[in-house]
Parts: sequence; structure tokens; C-alpha cells
Amino acid sequence: MPVRLAAATFLALEGLGILALAGWQIVALLGGDTDSAVSSIALIVLTVIGAAIVGAFAVATARDVSAGRSGGIVTQLLILSVAIGAVTGEWAAPGLAALIATPAVVVLVLLVLAVRAAAPRPRDDD
Repeated sequence: MPVRLAAATFLALEGLGILALAGWQIVALLGGDTDSAVSSIALIVLTVIGAAIVGAFAVATARDVSAGRSGGIVTQLLILSVAIGAVTGEWAAPGLAALIATPAVVVLVLLVLAVRAAAPRPRDDD
């Protein structure tokens, strides 16, 4: 399997994970476990949009479109910043941070390898 397809597969799995997070937010909203219904609905909408965007990056990466790889790399860096936030502060959770960071690092490496594989090769004019 080419590295770009592996990267696209992992990006698609991340998109599904984000969609699952939206489902969890909906359950919390319906269960009354929120302070503000309006804020919760807005967060759900933004989460679904984020899942769709990550899914679009996965499709673009599978089709060998550079914008998909670039967007995927930015997404992984954002996920890593969330992991760093989870490991710092008053309620630090190193286990959760590792759980968040590990797939992001794997996908980041795959995306960088996919960028390298897509780079044009120098021609020998000899």
C-alpha cells in the first residue's frame, strides 16, 4: 500500500473519531449534562464541520492532492497542541495526552513521507 493511502486511511479514521466525539456531545446535550444548550449545539455543529474537513483531507490525500496532505499536517499539529494542553495545567492527564498524541505523530510521519513520495524527482540529463 502506498504511504499516501495509509495516511489517507488514518486521516479518515481520525475524521470518524471526531464524528464520534460529536455523537458523544449530542448524548451529553440530550442528557442535560451541559450548562448552555445554545453553546452545546454550536460546538456540535463545529465538531461535525471539523470531521467533514478531516474527511475531505483524507479523500484529497488518497487522490494525491497536495492540499489534502498540507491540511492533514496542520490537523496533526493542532491535535498535538491539544495533547500538550492535556499534559499541562492543574488537571494534567499524561495518559490522555499520550492517547491523543500517538495517532497524531503516526499520521504526521505518514503525511511527511507521502509529501516526500509525491515530490518530483530530479531528471538526469546525461
